[in-house]
Amino acid sequence: MHVLRDIDAIVNQPPRVQALRRVMAAVADAVTPAVEAYRPYVDGLDNLPPDGRFLLVGNHTQVSAEALLIPFHVRRAIGKRVRPLTDRQFGRMRGPARDLLAAAGALVGAPEPVRELMRRNEPILVFPGGGREIPKFKGEEYTLRWQGRAGFARLAVESRYPIVPVGLVGGDDVYRSLSSRGGTWERISTAVSRRLSGPPDMAIPLQHGIGPTLIPRPQRMYLRFGAPIDTTKPARISVDNWVATVREKSQQSLEEILEDLLAVRADDPFRHLNPLAWRDATAPPA
Repeated sequence: MHVLRDIDAIVNQPPRVQALRRVMAAVADAVTPAVEAYRPYVDGLDNLPPDGRFLLVGNHTQVSAEALLIPFHVRRAIGKRVRPLTDRQFGRMRGPARDLLAAAGALVGAPEPVRELMRRNEPILVFPGGGREIPKFKGEEYTLRWQGRAGFARLAVESRYPIVPVGLVGGDDVYRSLSSRGGTWERISTAVSRRLSGPPDMAIPLQHGIGPTLIPRPQRMYLRFGAPIDTTKPARISVDNWVATVREKSQQSLEEILEDLLAVRADDPFRHLNPLAWRDATAPPA
């Protein structure tokens, strides 16, 4: 039985996974003061449908802070557990790592498990760019690499599931890239990635944090939930055309969110987590 793909295992999780889930919920409650101490900028929680019936569509950053902050704040806002969709290569994990992902609510982004969650009206989180969107070469910060992926839009249209775009800024600035896409380093990294993991599109750029080190650069995180996108198909449009329209709307809305958050961050004295600027940190509009 595969706890990240098998529908029965997803709906009725094994006892060991349920136990891990309770532990993770307790940990999430315990770390709330620590999260608040960093004062993440969180906006748009009132856009979340309270019944939990929505598909969150987000952007990946280099440190993947979004994968933690989005479920954390959704749970605090509406009391619902978010079910993140994970890449198929993570779905091949075995042992404790697989159970940990399952306890976090993750499942492989395959159509049937997603349809089952939609039938159960559960909040779902997807990053259409997948793992390829995490490593950022110079100049690629906060850009989407969806490369035509529209499966999320098709499933949302099929189930008339609202899409809530959610963007995060801050995660792509913890490290700065030294190498550009198309250069020698990308070719070397691509060859290594293909040999070690198989996917040829997971090249890792040369990066640095504070100074020449890999110590992360302190960065405040900026998170915004956008207005829900209605996926109900109009009568006089084909399914394929409507799926393409919903995908385009989702991407455009997410790009606008990222652009707005970058503007908010530009004027924030607390963007580098300087404790002296804590009291002056930019807050979302009331």
